[in-house]
Amino acid sequence: MLPVLFISHGSPALPLETDAPAHTFLRGLLEGLQPRAILVLSAHWEQEQPTLTAAPRHSAIHDFYGFPQALYELAYNPPGAPDAARRAATLLDKAGMAAALDVQRGLDHGAWSPLLLAVPKADIPVVQISLLAGLDASIHLALGRTLAPLREEGVLILGSGGAVHNLRALDWGNFASVQKAPWAAEFQSWLDGTMAMTGEIRSARLASWLEAPGARQAHPRAEHLLPLHVAVGAAEGERALKIHDTWQMANMSMAAWRLG
Repeated sequence: MLPVLFISHGSPALPLETDAPAHTFLRGLLEGLQPRAILVLSAHWEQEQPTLTAAPRHSAIHDFYGFPQALYELAYNPPGAPDAARRAATLLDKAGMAAALDVQRGLDHGAWSPLLLAVPKADIPVVQISLLAGLDASIHLALGRTLAPLREEGVLILGSGGAVHNLRALDWGNFASVQKAPWAAEFQSWLDGTMAMTGEIRSARLASWLEAPGARQAHPRAEHLLPLHVAVGAAEGERALKIHDTWQMANMSMAAWRLG
């Protein structure tokens, strides 16, 4: 059975930042893994119902502005995984979470940017699933539980968000800065402690993440944290191993975990 991964995808420009530790880390993200498809949940797509891309081939959506022109010239066109999308939709429908398929949407930067590094040949089929509008923590844990059977079918579940993500608190002029604020360090410490737990205790803490120190400073909105909830839900009874732990622009955590 495949593990579940959560990564912090950081700036859209990370594919160009070849000297960044997170860039090097993502290059080796899938080492030793051979999934038949990747189901990625990004912080940058929200829908009223769980929606899955079902196109036979994807294109990269450049959903950002103000970055170097070279970033807009990057292309990432992996095959889609319509069969995995339909299978996921079936699981969700049976769980009472009516799903939809989208045959036109491509991959946003939360999906294609890390995948460009992890799967540079773009030779593994990809399906992206949306977050649910309302950004409810418990619902996203349940979403992960529902998708968990895909792991036994060769589908790698990948949550792509950010462990600490507050764009207004970043030092944009110092990409490599690690001088994090106390609130950022406190929330990361709480998250590390939570991820060291397992089962219902870990899930309960994540469901109540707003009670954590520095929670709303670390995440003014929940969209970058909830991919972690889905990953945890998909591997609820399994231990998590922190596989990356660096910071960028002062207060952006690039932490990543492997579960299972």
